[in-house]
Amino acid sequence: MERAVAAGPPEVSAGGLSASEVRKRLERDGPNVMPSPRPRSALVQLALQMVHFFAIVLWVAAGLALVAGMPQLAVAIAVVVVLNGVFAFAQEYRAERAGARLADLLPPRARVVRDGVVVEVSGTDLVVDDVVLLEAGDRVSADLHLDRAVSVAVDESMLTGESVTSRPVVGAVLRAGTFVVEGVGRGTVVATGGRTRLAEIAALTRAARRPPSPLSIQLHRIVTVVAVLAVATGVVAFGVSLLLGVEPGFGFLFAVGVTVALVPEGLLPTVTLSLARAAQLMAGRHALVRRLESVETLGSTTFVCTDKTGTLTRNEMNVVEVWTPSGAVTVTGHGYDPEGECRGDAAAAAAARELARSAVECVHGRAVQQDGRWQARGDPMEAAIHTLAVRLGAGASADVRIDRAFPFDPVLRRSAALAGGWLHVLGAPDSVLLDCADVSGRAIAEREVERLSAAGLRVLAVARRRLVEADGDGGPEASDDTDGSNATDENGDGRDAVSAQGRLEHSLELLGLVAMEDPPRAGVSDAVEVCRRAGIRVMMITGDHPATAEAIAREVGFLAGGPVLTAAELPADEQALAELVDVDGTVVARATPEDKLRIAAALQSRGHVVAMTGDGVNDGPALRAADIGVAMGASGTDVAREAADVVLLDDRFETIVAAIELGRATWSNVRRFLTYHLTDNVAELTPFVVWSLTLGHVPLALSVLQILALDIGTDLLPALALGAEPASARVMEGPLHKGALVDGVLVRRAFLVLGPAEAFVEMLVFVAVLVGGGWAYGATAGPELLALASGCAFATVVLGQLANAFACRSATRPVGRWSLRGNRLLLWAVGAEVAFLLVILGWPPVAALLGGTMPDPRGWALATLVVPVLLGADTVHKFVRRWGSNRRVRGSRGRSPAGAGTPSGAWPGRA
Repeated sequence: MERAVAAGPPEVSAGGLSASEVRKRLERDGPNVMPSPRPRSALVQLALQMVHFFAIVLWVAAGLALVAGMPQLAVAIAVVVVLNGVFAFAQEYRAERAGARLADLLPPRARVVRDGVVVEVSGTDLVVDDVVLLEAGDRVSADLHLDRAVSVAVDESMLTGESVTSRPVVGAVLRAGTFVVEGVGRGTVVATGGRTRLAEIAALTRAARRPPSPLSIQLHRIVTVVAVLAVATGVVAFGVSLLLGVEPGFGFLFAVGVTVALVPEGLLPTVTLSLARAAQLMAGRHALVRRLESVETLGSTTFVCTDKTGTLTRNEMNVVEVWTPSGAVTVTGHGYDPEGECRGDAAAAAAARELARSAVECVHGRAVQQDGRWQARGDPMEAAIHTLAVRLGAGASADVRIDRAFPFDPVLRRSAALAGGWLHVLGAPDSVLLDCADVSGRAIAEREVERLSAAGLRVLAVARRRLVEADGDGGPEASDDTDGSNATDENGDGRDAVSAQGRLEHSLELLGLVAMEDPPRAGVSDAVEVCRRAGIRVMMITGDHPATAEAIAREVGFLAGGPVLTAAELPADEQALAELVDVDGTVVARATPEDKLRIAAALQSRGHVVAMTGDGVNDGPALRAADIGVAMGASGTDVAREAADVVLLDDRFETIVAAIELGRATWSNVRRFLTYHLTDNVAELTPFVVWSLTLGHVPLALSVLQILALDIGTDLLPALALGAEPASARVMEGPLHKGALVDGVLVRRAFLVLGPAEAFVEMLVFVAVLVGGGWAYGATAGPELLALASGCAFATVVLGQLANAFACRSATRPVGRWSLRGNRLLLWAVGAEVAFLLVILGWPPVAALLGGTMPDPRGWALATLVVPVLLGADTVHKFVRRWGSNRRVRGSRGRSPAGAGTPSGAWPGRA
């Protein structure tokens, strides 16, 4: 739908496409919209939470329980799966919409020339060869060939990641999604919709496959092993039942019950709720987790790839020093706030004010106050010049009347302006100094440029020339278009302006140098140091100039022997690329979205878990492909936020470190409650092993329903409390030494120390109660005696798990070496576990259903023996491990003076 608007300038009032031609092209090419995949419905997302591998194992268990005639067990397992799926779905409902979000970058309206009239149309109706009019504040609607430009400046940081505003020349292509921040222009559409550069990035984002998290891989292995073990045990139970002459149908149902009982029904909700609680803690530290598994992946991070602008720096150019031939002054102030001071002698201060008056006439950017905060409008560098003029008192608002402006020229690398008979020039020092008349002063200035650049500052030179006094009133140069009549050249290509500028800029008087910085965010240096102490490598990937990138990297402590590269220097061979960039402190400048993807893949190929930070549209694909994508929430784009796994609400680099710390603590906590669960599995499995090995001469100590009660009843709350264990003080000291989630250390502890200790006392108590009641080996125990003995065995396992919960709080320190109040949730969970035990054994309907009765005083006395036995075994095991570790450390130091071991047998990154 077109709406006629006021006709533009005469040179654009005619031409453009006809309405019929527009219709043909719309039919041929389609509307100017971003292609986006069809989003999954909420029901599909919910269903996917119910059918992952672990959930399928539990669904099979529920089905087997139903076949075995245990509907209560089937319902209980189904409830666990459904509740866990609903909870995970609620946490991750905001599905990935990066491609769809990209469409939001296209503006709703555009001004075009059609049938010789300037009209305003919907951005979706643009077609190839449409003539589009541009002015400051417009967002470019499609890829445009720039036909005319008058002082046009474009913000392309959303696509390139480069913080400096570009000034495109006639013939350049403006990309869809960028902003016109200054000037006016005209362009011809060369690509729309899915053929734009923006669409290419969208395709990269959709094509990037999110790798499975380390936690999901490890849990898949654990569940597979446990499921195989449960099935094998069920098969053995069925075989033993046949040997005992049990009816095959009953033996099969019994075997199914055993298999279902050994499946860790409580593990899935324990993992999910533990990750959810860690996600809540991260939100309290301004890190919003969008995928629960990302919590653990953060803790596994070995390489952090971060951009520069907006992540390490505040993207606020600020002048900190002005050098003049009369002396140097330092300038204080925060950001673009006009409040500031000039520190230097009177002569230098006066010269600095004169420099500021001249420099501000060459720029268009301004510092403005918006929403109570001073910020840049236009180019941040130009806004910094404007702020300098205000701080130095070079005019109340530093606004001047310019007779003629020469926009920044990328070839000359400077801009200029004519005002009040003076020519003012601002630009790169090596460009401006060449046209300065004072040769000796130029040499001094060049040394100052080297000094300031070495300090990581961006340096600009300011010079001027008095035209009227130099050439006389009415002289040839004084009358050379100084009235501004040629501000807009006839061809619209800027050639007349450049030639005039070149004729005027000579014999300049050097006013001095302006040195500015884009200050790094507070705390970045400390955060980088913490990363390195934790064995995490860091890399900067930016679209900025390599010199600027290197200066910032040096200032925040990124450089640590790594190379400073440009994207053009990256090898095409993936293996060579991986070897080149797998160095701590590497800096890659002039990087494109494709470069970020290649770097992430290269590091992953070398076994790294890669965290990629970003805030712009260009960062979306890399954020999605990395193991953990971290987006800036305050300054970032919707595309980056939707493509990321974690969003930093405060844009602070150190928040990443805090999130990694919580992620490491979560990894340790997962190991804690896995040790807790596997210890219980040994105690649950032992009665069936004893029953099988004795061919049924020793009765089953625990029933199938009692085992289920242990898994999703008494064990669940302590396991969740272990998942909330606070991070160790040493969790970020040294690299995270972790291989498999269930490694040899955990297996030995659970299956050779804690589990056997608990199982031994369990069977000892069970047999002692039977023998005390008159039972003999091979005889049939009476129902009452068997129920009493089973109740005592059940109480033993529960009390053993109570002690086990405290033992699992640390993998290295025994109980008594740390405060019991360090995890108050565990105290509450243990209290609830004891209460649940009393309900199960003391409430007759439940006791009759499960098959155990309340122990007598003698039974309680025997059951409590499990606490000192289990804690004693745990203490001895930890002492032996620590002794062995110290021996290895001493041996390593003896062999090599530089050898270093882990102090006192502790494992960095583990509790």
